[in-house]
Amino acid sequence: MSHKTLRAMLLSALFAALTAVGAFIHVPIGPTSITLQFFFSALAGCLLGVKWGVFSQVLYVGLGLIGFPIFTMGGGISYLLQPSFGFLLGLIPSTAVIAALSYRHTERIRLLLSFLLGDLILYLFGVPYMYLIMHVYTGSSVTLAALMASMLVYVPGDAVKLAALTALGPVLRRRLSQYDR
Repeated sequence: MSHKTLRAMLLSALFAALTAVGAFIHVPIGPTSITLQFFFSALAGCLLGVKWGVFSQVLYVGLGLIGFPIFTMGGGISYLLQPSFGFLLGLIPSTAVIAALSYRHTERIRLLLSFLLGDLILYLFGVPYMYLIMHVYTGSSVTLAALMASMLVYVPGDAVKLAALTALGPVLRRRLSQYDR
């Protein structure tokens, strides 16, 4: 195994662990909580690229599904029935898109746009999944429009995360590139 592969594997495991930590840094609000999971998954994409960034999130979601209590409200296969699970699934394609658009780039506007698109993808997975579970599984009468409107409460927190990611991305990218030699 090459030094670069080992380094990438270790960084992927680190970002899976950071995403787990991000689940426990949360503010309960609305139908789900504001967490730092997206923050760490976005950094994984930006810093590790598609292959290893996505691997970090697949590892995180996989470990949670097999029973490690690393999601905001625990873990296990039954978590598939949690309304917020779609957001966890969304971390994977969100990280892939962020990585494809931002990996090895330091231009702030490019990073901001990739993080913003990744955040939108997260909602694209999370909101319909939440609606499906709430409507079909729990029998809630919530409409998709009402559920989408309830997501507006998360916009200020997302804006702060996007600003922090845009500021930190280039700095961390330069730091990590020092070790690529």
